[in-house]
Amino acid sequence: MSLQLGSIAPDFTQESTQGPIHFHEWAGKDWVILFSHPKDFTPVCTTELGTVAKLKPEFDKRHVKPIALSVDDADSHKRWTADIEETQDTKLNYPILADKDRKVANLYGMIHPQANDTLTVRSVFVIDPNKKIRATFTYPASTGRNFVEILRLIDSLQLTDSHSVATPANWKDGDEVVILPSIQDPEVLKTKFPKGFRAVKPYLRLTPQPNK
Repeated sequence: MSLQLGSIAPDFTQESTQGPIHFHEWAGKDWVILFSHPKDFTPVCTTELGTVAKLKPEFDKRHVKPIALSVDDADSHKRWTADIEETQDTKLNYPILADKDRKVANLYGMIHPQANDTLTVRSVFVIDPNKKIRATFTYPASTGRNFVEILRLIDSLQLTDSHSVATPANWKDGDEVVILPSIQDPEVLKTKFPKGFRAVKPYLRLTPQPNK
C-alpha cells in the first residue's frame, strides 16, 4: 500500500554517514524531512545536499531534522561528502542514509519502475513530531528541488496546526491568511482573530497572520 498523508512514517534501522539510524528514535519530538537521491556522485544531488546544509539553521529554527537517502553504501557517501563540501563551500551537517539494500526506498515507495527500476526518484516526505506524514512530493531525477519552498510548506503546516487558518496561494510567513470557513460564530471570530478580518466573499475571509 502506498503511503498517504496522515500515514505513520514507517520505522526502520539503517546505516548512515553518522552511524546507525533508528528512525523514530532519531526523529524524537522534532519534524523531519526525508529526501532521496538517485545515486552518489551525481551533479544535481551534490547541489541539493549542499543547499540543505546551508539552510540547516533555518530548519533548526523550525525544529526540523533533515535526513537524506541514496542507494549507495556509507563509505561511498563519505567519499561523496568531501566533494559536496568542496564544491558547495559548506559542511555536511546532517546524515545521509546508506540504503544499498533498498530497504528504506521500498518502505517509502521511492523507486518508480517506469522511471528507473533500480534508482530512487527525488522523493520528499515531511513528517511531524507524531511521526505522521504531512506532505509528500516527487521530482524527476533531472530536476533539483526548491528547499526554500519546503521551508515555506513547513511554516504553513506549523502555523495551521496551531491556529484555525489556512494559507492562500503563494503565501509566505508574515502574509495574510485565510480563516477556516467552519468558524462562523462572531464571538469566536473576535476571540481568535482580535486583529479583525476582511471578507472578500462569505467563504473567503483574510486576516493578519495570528502569531505575528
